Amino acid sequence: MGRHVVGNAAELPPGSRKIVTLENRSIGVFNVNGAYYALKNSCPHQAAPLCAGPIKGTNLPSKPGEYRYAREGEIIRCPWHGWEFDLTNGKSLFDPHKCLVKTYEVAVEEVREEQEEPSVETYRVQIEANKVVVYI
Repeated sequence: MGRHVVGNAAELPPGSRKIVTLENRSIGVFNVNGAYYALKNSCPHQAAPLCAGPIKGTNLPSKPGEYRYAREGEIIRCPWHGWEFDLTNGKSLFDPHKCLVKTYEVAVEEVREEQEEPSVETYRVQIEANKVVVYI
């Protein structure tokens, strides 16, 4: 498993997404209410660019004639045929045990900038009694 930095956390506020290509795979990275998730950018139905679809909520089970809309910002809908997937685990809403999208681990880490090493070897120089002295 390769480690890839895809950007600063501040560039991906809650409700946003970023689609990147890592190791020849298109992957969508999402900030869902402050937690980060990554999905393969391909719908299992006909390989549509799933991560480009609208992000919505869904209706929860309820009594006849009653509608309970919830989970706003947690469900992505395929832009081609409307198949819906849970962004938090990649599972389909209609058949979560058989239809799912590949997910990837996401972490927010502090990345330290590496200091550039000098490209040439240097030596300490000092002047002693009008003589230039190099220390190796």
